[in-house]
Amino acid sequence: MSTIPTRALRTGVELSTLGFGGAPLGELFDPVSEIQAQDTLQAAWDAGIRYYDTAPFYGYGKSEHRLGYFLRQQHRKDFVLSTKVGRVLTATRDLDSFDKGFWIGGLPFDFRFDYGYDGIMRSWEDSLQRLGLNSIDLLLIHDLDSFFHDSEQRFSAHVNHLITSGWRALDELRSQGLIKAVGAGLNRMGAMPRLLDAADLDFCIVAMPYTLLDQDSLDEEFPLCEERDVRIVIGAVFASGILATGPVEGARYAYDTASPAILAKTRRIQAICQRHDVPLPAAAMQFPLGNPLVAAIIPGAQTPAHIETNAQWFQHEIPTDLWAELKAEGLLRADAPTPA
Repeated sequence: MSTIPTRALRTGVELSTLGFGGAPLGELFDPVSEIQAQDTLQAAWDAGIRYYDTAPFYGYGKSEHRLGYFLRQQHRKDFVLSTKVGRVLTATRDLDSFDKGFWIGGLPFDFRFDYGYDGIMRSWEDSLQRLGLNSIDLLLIHDLDSFFHDSEQRFSAHVNHLITSGWRALDELRSQGLIKAVGAGLNRMGAMPRLLDAADLDFCIVAMPYTLLDQDSLDEEFPLCEERDVRIVIGAVFASGILATGPVEGARYAYDTASPAILAKTRRIQAICQRHDVPLPAAAMQFPLGNPLVAAIIPGAQTPAHIETNAQWFQHEIPTDLWAELKAEGLLRADAPTPA
């Protein structure tokens, strides 16, 4: 039995508030052996984590394969699984010229964006086979934002394809009970309002716009979600690394090397955390859950040790005075909800 509390989506699906983000198992920044991946997943299970998120894009199928191997050994009713649609994978024809893109490792598969009916159905069925499971609980429209579609023309074309074709696939899967909720997985602000207008979403996974360093999504995105009873899952509580490692040389922020301004802000936040005997990563993990819209956080992990420290940070006692001081120093928005 898990001791991690749960929060529900509007469709009734209960998510463990501490989940597992599967991108590192696709070897995003560092290689991860098969044994290490399975040991990490076992540590997550032993820690009580019961919500697991992945995507075809993560290592071009490798994350789904690894998660599926582990989860097939558990009782299906004991966990919640989300994956994503919007890309269709095909075997590369030339290993010599294969571009791994973001991934240090990964599998030799190319991808194409496809937000249409056939592409979404193909992606869902391919994911079932990579996972080796008979069902996926939550399905998300993946990366339909400016991070991957940097021209307005391209972005609008994909949104139109979703509205006129792909949404029918997601609506059918949900209405037939083949999936339990539909969401969108986003990296940047700006796309969420258009997607909320275009589709009847149940939740969103947001990677960057709501962390201890950034709360701009409180201006427009989160109020829209509240109006429509759309819950949020936070996919990057450590802002790509800097809130876990601290403001060290080469620290990552928003998938890139942190700027001097971000390093300086992080140092100030860290100093306040130290005055209250709170590790910076503990504050980073617990802050988003102070917002009642947030259903879960899904930090990634590459080793069992990462899981163990995440679990400790998740449970670390944080005095309310810490949040008050961060707000008083202008390091946290005054209207940002904080844990009780």
